[in-house]
Amino acid sequence: MRNEATSILQAEGGYHRRHLLGGAACLAALTTLPVRAARQLGVSPTGGFLNIRDFGAKGDGRTIDSPAIDRAIEAAASRGGGTVYVPPGTYACYTIHLKSMITLYLDRGATILAASVPLEGTTRGGYDPAEPQDPAIEPFQDYGHNHWRNSLIYGEGLHDIAIVGDGLIWGKGLSRGHPDPDKPKAELPGVGCKSIALKNCRNVQLRDFSVLEGGWFALLATGVDNLVIDNLTVDTNRDGFDIDCCKNVRVSNCTVNSPYDDAIVPKSSFALGYARPTENVTITNCHVTGSYVVGTLLDATYKPLQRSRDTWLLGRIKCGTESNGGFKNITISNCVFDKCWGLALETVDGAIMEDIAVSNITMRDCLSAPLFLRLGRRMRGPKGVPVGSMRRVLIDNVTCMGTSLYPAIVAGVEGFPVEDVKISNVFLSLPGGGDAAMAAIDPPEADTTYPDPDRFGPLPASGFFVRHARNIELSHVEVRTRAADARPAVWLGNVDGCDITGLKVPAASPVFAQRSTTGLRAAGIVRMPTA
Repeated sequence: MRNEATSILQAEGGYHRRHLLGGAACLAALTTLPVRAARQLGVSPTGGFLNIRDFGAKGDGRTIDSPAIDRAIEAAASRGGGTVYVPPGTYACYTIHLKSMITLYLDRGATILAASVPLEGTTRGGYDPAEPQDPAIEPFQDYGHNHWRNSLIYGEGLHDIAIVGDGLIWGKGLSRGHPDPDKPKAELPGVGCKSIALKNCRNVQLRDFSVLEGGWFALLATGVDNLVIDNLTVDTNRDGFDIDCCKNVRVSNCTVNSPYDDAIVPKSSFALGYARPTENVTITNCHVTGSYVVGTLLDATYKPLQRSRDTWLLGRIKCGTESNGGFKNITISNCVFDKCWGLALETVDGAIMEDIAVSNITMRDCLSAPLFLRLGRRMRGPKGVPVGSMRRVLIDNVTCMGTSLYPAIVAGVEGFPVEDVKISNVFLSLPGGGDAAMAAIDPPEADTTYPDPDRFGPLPASGFFVRHARNIELSHVEVRTRAADARPAVWLGNVDGCDITGLKVPAASPVFAQRSTTGLRAAGIVRMPTA
């Protein structure tokens, strides 16, 4: 597995220049390196790096090496910082404790392996115990979001830290928070459930490594500012990146296969004990999928996974579901959705979502609504908080080849409309096949429950379902169905102001259905033959 996994998405030969200039040690610098050459490579000739084998790490896959790695990190930190080098080998570990001013460099051929614990948990050894959470706020998010210490790699209150290199983090021994017969429950003592957990940190870089079977989260970052996630390959058994209550975040050039949950997930929970927005986030040049057997993305065999009760084939980019603090100034661009659910923007716990720009998205074999914009009133948070808002959302240049009967969805709450949404240059190829009975459906509001498209049941639109919205614009949009569909291309309910121009729809389908809608202005409607 290791040799196969490390070959994915990595260029042969040479280290990336940013590793060297950023303080991560190259292999040559770990042996005898002339002072002049060391200075040219940006590595301290006096030893700004420490090899974990010099601190007792064995790398045999059996010995628990986390104490040795901790000793190396502590030694580097005591000198004011540096690079802790993990050479080729398999290092079985429980919790590794990061410190400020430390780069953890995983060389190609190096694996940090999450060691197993008994199914009943353990009070002797194992992963760090989960810290207590304030019982007043604990119900506002699930167990995974409420705890950080029970992780493979953990840091809190740190600054200027990095994990880089072409190595692998394998969360084999971690719980994923599901009732798996071969893994312990996450809540048991000594059990770890996250590959990397960071809380209240700043100036963090995660670059170039891979994660296999990351547990509940491959990454849980809560209250982390100035966070860079670049060129990671994640092939995991639950969430990929959960970016919670974070500011100034750059996610780029990543590939995530997460069939059992979401891939890249900005959140804004109440886990810090107060509502903090996630803001100033860019997600770009990423590939997300949810349909491959875990491990077969890394080994490039891409074995298909069938949907089941426990396997939702999610793998999407989603803002939410936890949404107490809000989402502001977020861009999602140049991303590929491959055999997974569509893009979701959700605020259901009282948060403001505003100034969101989405562009240049391709979706192949989309398994649910291609676009899901949901303002709800689940209100899992402190009492007395009003319903949130969603406004100023721009979506441009999207193509979707869908396999689901669900249309794109824009749904607010009665009295709290989704506002100022512009959707342009969108091509939706959907299966069609909706009959007259589906076209007559009046879907439930479903605004107090978990927000997913299927909570509405069947929907009476083939292309766009818009309800409780204000100032909506659709321009240069084509809805194409591969079978005849009796549902209208666009269904509008309680919409105040909707401008539609350059809309192409199936010739045999109705164009619009309207309920309690005012200010509809449409021009340039073209009827196209069914594909």
